[in-house]
Amino acid sequence: MRNDWTVKPVGLPLIRRRCQACTSDTFRTTGKFRVNANHKLLDVWLLALCTQCGATTKITILERTNVRSVRPDLLDRAHENDPALAAELLQDGVIRRRNHIALDWNDAWRLDTGGPDHAGREVIDVSVRFDAHVPVRPVRLIAEGCGLSRAEVERMITEGSLVSAVRLSGKISSDFTFTLKQQPG
Repeated sequence: MRNDWTVKPVGLPLIRRRCQACTSDTFRTTGKFRVNANHKLLDVWLLALCTQCGATTKITILERTNVRSVRPDLLDRAHENDPALAAELLQDGVIRRRNHIALDWNDAWRLDTGGPDHAGREVIDVSVRFDAHVPVRPVRLIAEGCGLSRAEVERMITEGSLVSAVRLSGKISSDFTFTLKQQPG
């Protein structure tokens, strides 16, 4: 029997960028946008506040873009300050590179295991699904989901009792499966 786990975002990630006003390197966004029109050209920014001093920074979404080339739904959602749009845009690699930012997903996601129905079974097959592009270490997910320490999970990988088709070291943000063979007793 296969267990289905889901990694779900529970909020917007912190934005890693150096603050110009203080020594902080993290900003928090609530999903507020600023749209500026200059004749037929639009600028759209996602606003973020420094976690230490409260200074505002603008994450450029669109810059000097012709009004006709902007999708109407994107513009409507920006005017409505849609937090889901902010989450989508922050996951866009082009936007992150253009603005020289990184994302910190700590405390912005949770693991839903569907309950501890794997207790006492010798072999556990698990399918992990990501609802958003949240980079997480598989060792951390497995440890949290099975109630083990990370050291125990690392030991199981080394022993071969925990196997997967994907590399379990480093971070992953796409769906994967793994099999855990527990020792009886």
